[in-house]
Amino acid sequence: MRQRLDANTLLKFARVGSCSLSPDGLQTVLTVSEVDLAGNRIASALWLMLTQGGTPRALTTAGRQDSAPAFSPDGRTLAFTSVRHQQGQEDGSAQLYIIPLDGGEARRVSDFKPGVGAFRWMPDGRHIVFIAWVWPELRGSRAQNLRHTQHSARPATGLLTGESQYRYWNANLPQGRVAHLHLLDVHTGRITDLFEATAYELPRDEPGLTSFDVSPGGRSLCFTHDPASVKAGGQRRELVELTLRGRRFKPLAQTESWDFTGPRYSPDGQHIAAIATPIRRRDTPYGHASFGRLAVWPLSRIFKPSDARAWHLDPQAPLHWEDDGGALWCTAEDRGRCHAWRHDLRRRSSAAEIQGGWVQGLAVRGSGANAVVVTVRDAIGHPARIFARHMGQERRLDRFNDALLKPLRTGRVKEQVVKGALGDPLQLWVVYPPDFKPGRRYPCLQVIHGGPYNAAGDTFGYRWNPHAFAAMGFVVVQANYHGSSGFGEAFRISILGRQGELELQDLKAANAWVQAQPWVDPARVYASGASYGGFLVAWMNGHWKPWPKGPIRAYICHAGVLDRRATWSADSYSQRFKDLGGTYWKQPKRLAAQSPVEHAARMDTPTFVIHGAQDFRVPDQNGLAYYNTLKARGVDAQLLWFPDEGHWVIKPHNTLQWYAEFERWLVRHGARSAPPS
Repeated sequence: MRQRLDANTLLKFARVGSCSLSPDGLQTVLTVSEVDLAGNRIASALWLMLTQGGTPRALTTAGRQDSAPAFSPDGRTLAFTSVRHQQGQEDGSAQLYIIPLDGGEARRVSDFKPGVGAFRWMPDGRHIVFIAWVWPELRGSRAQNLRHTQHSARPATGLLTGESQYRYWNANLPQGRVAHLHLLDVHTGRITDLFEATAYELPRDEPGLTSFDVSPGGRSLCFTHDPASVKAGGQRRELVELTLRGRRFKPLAQTESWDFTGPRYSPDGQHIAAIATPIRRRDTPYGHASFGRLAVWPLSRIFKPSDARAWHLDPQAPLHWEDDGGALWCTAEDRGRCHAWRHDLRRRSSAAEIQGGWVQGLAVRGSGANAVVVTVRDAIGHPARIFARHMGQERRLDRFNDALLKPLRTGRVKEQVVKGALGDPLQLWVVYPPDFKPGRRYPCLQVIHGGPYNAAGDTFGYRWNPHAFAAMGFVVVQANYHGSSGFGEAFRISILGRQGELELQDLKAANAWVQAQPWVDPARVYASGASYGGFLVAWMNGHWKPWPKGPIRAYICHAGVLDRRATWSADSYSQRFKDLGGTYWKQPKRLAAQSPVEHAARMDTPTFVIHGAQDFRVPDQNGLAYYNTLKARGVDAQLLWFPDEGHWVIKPHNTLQWYAEFERWLVRHGARSAPPS
């Protein structure tokens, strides 16, 4: 019997994550995560696959979070990070492990209580460079371990800080600590802080592999650095090179008009590539939202603006060199899809060599037609899969979810284009229920993506899966409104300083298309959104009349912004005022014009509000105030508040509750539940 794709099914899928490619291109290792419902968590393991085909082999099973696999330079050993119980010791933080690929058990090679973050092998195969958050005033790993033990044992839990940036998404940044690069000897376990006793640190907003690179000869490192004396999110980053012998630092890219990320040394070590973004421009006051540019220049000199090549798309780190240095690969979004692009540096041409769906992971070895290219990619109809391409031939390497997908009923997917705001084309993704019958009338659920610099795309997703909503009996419509990524720079920056204006016009255009369809039941049209999408449904509630005079019968608002002044409680407060075009104390009218709370007197449509207490991107005072306002005004409202979730609902049992209550709310407001499978 065929069955519908519901929340329980979503939790059964194996989730293919990051991949690593061996130096010879013959093997790839990837992370595969699975839901442990009994433990109410998601655990990950490492799998080894041959790029020429063969049976996948599980390398690890013991870790709670085995992640970030990386082959040693000789291809014989794999390093990864994990939290485990091994050698009579329970890891209190992520540590680095290595495992021989010809057989044997994983072995812990670090004992560093602050933990091991993103890392890269050194060319000698003996050392690894990794990121760790440490107390900058201390000297030596022993002092760091002692301070960490003392800090962890303290009875008080208050966060005391004088920093401008002290939390990120759903976690507090480590108190009193900064992100440094460290050198680990995998034979002895000795750790050296490469930034010790200097003012250098990595940017505090989630430093990772795109923050640094190791030169091919192993003599130097290149890293991103925020040069401002007061650190804050969204500030420009420079590139600095550290020569290890003598520990000498020199700038590689240092200009107030550009921001840099994703540095990568060329294979011959003579050039550096990075994504350079112009942040001070004459043509727009919103340079912070500009597209990045692919930049390549010789290490013999500092960056020049002419080194950065403008492109009609926005390249995303990480960058990948081909072995002969003739081409660079990266991913970039294009009209609701994300492709792997090859940039031929000699011909100065770019092509989408591997097309999505959505390319979630990319690794490259070799050059030209002989290059082995591994991609992890999904599509709206299936979870992520792993592929290897060589000599123009591509093969799929995994079959993780095939048996689970086979009995599932999923509906047809249609890409629709209508005229939106400013006369621009507006892309809609339409997902029909399973067994859709043209002669019947269906409820419609408009799902509004967040960001706003994201897109509703040809991608699967677990938190807002369109097929799971369609299986409830809805025709699901997703609009890529103005501000969405992948539709050009002008489309993206058009909403800045006037958020809500063009998006509302786009959503009206999408709704007009819905109302004109023969399959729609006009009495059962609903709208839902999260984050910026939550802001938009609150905005709609204050601008559109309630049903039956208006089109929307009920809303669902997840982690939505209600009050722009409350934006200053968010982790991203130092950036959001740039989107709005001012601060609430200098330009109060401009912010009020972009704030749903100013229209609370007209919010009369029933709304289900969902929020997490650990959400630092859109703090839960927004959701609570929205719910309380509706209740005080006598509007039908319901609240689902998670004390242990952040911006996203991740814990498996909370996910099940989220989907169940989502559907119950809509059924309560007239959407008949889909018939059982």
